[in-house]
Amino acid sequence: MTIEEVRAGIKPADREIMKLSEKRWMSVGKPLFSLGKLETQITRISGIKRIVCYELKKKALIVMCADNGVVAEGVTQTGQEVTAIVADNFTRNETSTCLMAQVAGVDVFPIDIGMVSDVPSVTEKNYKIAYGTNNFAHEPAMTGEQLWKAIEVGIESVRKKKQEGYDILLTGEMGIGNTTTSSAVASVLLEKAPEEMTGRGAGLDSQGLKRKIRVIKRAVEEYHLGREDVLDVMAKVGGYDIAGLCGLYLGGGLYQVPVVIDGFISAVAALCAVRLVPQVRDYLIPSHISKEPATKMVLEELGLSPLLTCDMCLGEGSGAVAVMPLLEMGLRVYNQMSTFEEINVEQYEVLE
Repeated sequence: MTIEEVRAGIKPADREIMKLSEKRWMSVGKPLFSLGKLETQITRISGIKRIVCYELKKKALIVMCADNGVVAEGVTQTGQEVTAIVADNFTRNETSTCLMAQVAGVDVFPIDIGMVSDVPSVTEKNYKIAYGTNNFAHEPAMTGEQLWKAIEVGIESVRKKKQEGYDILLTGEMGIGNTTTSSAVASVLLEKAPEEMTGRGAGLDSQGLKRKIRVIKRAVEEYHLGREDVLDVMAKVGGYDIAGLCGLYLGGGLYQVPVVIDGFISAVAALCAVRLVPQVRDYLIPSHISKEPATKMVLEELGLSPLLTCDMCLGEGSGAVAVMPLLEMGLRVYNQMSTFEEINVEQYEVLE
C-alpha cells in the first residue's frame, strides 16, 4: 500500500449521521449540552462508525515499543534496557497502564516494532522493523523504506483488530528516548524552537534538558528539515514507535475505527498522520493533556480539546485508558436515558 492509496481510501466521517446523533442528544431528558465534551465525542464516534447508536464493548490498547539511537547522546535518565523490561511487563499485566486497563475493560497489546533486543513474550518478526533506530545526532534515524514499513505495521494492526471485533482502539508507546524524537518532530512540524517544544521527559535535570535541546537543535539544522515533507522529518529524527502510531491513525481512517490519542508522543504521531491525510482528524479522539510542554500546542494544531487534565506524563497509553470510563458513561446516558417525550416533560429549547 502506498501513501497515495491510503489517501484515496480515507473518507471524512459521516456528517449526516452526526446530525442525527446531535438530534438524539437534544431529545435526551436532561439539560441541553450538559455533558459537554462527552456529548461532542460520542457524536464524533457516531460519524466515524456511520451509525447513530452503538456500543464500545471491545476496547484495545496497542502499545508501540521501540528504542532510539539518540539515547547515546545522554538525553535520558535511564538506559534502553528499560524498554524491554516494561514491554515484557505488559504481557504480565504488571505495568501501571495494565492495572488501569483492567478497571477500564481494555485489552492491552504490546508490539515490538523496533526494540534493541528481542523479548520472547512480545517480539514477532513480521512486526519488527529493526533493532532500534540510528542515532539521529550523527545519521538519519531510519530509511524511508523502514519508515513506511513501520507505518504499515500500524495500519495492519487496525485491520486485524477490527476483524477481531474491537470497537475502539487506544494508542500507547514505550521507548526510552521517545520524548526527544517527538520534540524534534514537533519542533519542525509546528515551526517552533526546540526550547519551546522540549521537556524533561522521564526526569531529566536542568543540564540534561539543555543537552537534549542542543541535540535536537543541531539535528534539525543539519538535516534542513521542513514541515512540508512529513515523511522526511519522521525518517530523519523520528522513531519507529511514532511511525507505528502514525499508521494506527491512518488505519483508523481507512477502516473507520475511532482511535484515542494518549499523550505527547502519540499526539505528535497524530499530527504526522493528519499532515499526511487531513481527513484522519475525523477519526481521532483526544484523551488528556500531558505535562510535556508541547502537548497543548500539538492538540491545538489538531483542533482537539482534551477531556482530562490530570498532569499525567506516564505514557504507555495511560491517558487513553483513563478516559475510557468517561466516554462509556457518556455513551450510557446517550443510549439509555429516557427522552423528554417519554418522561412527559416539555423539551428544552436552545435559547439565544
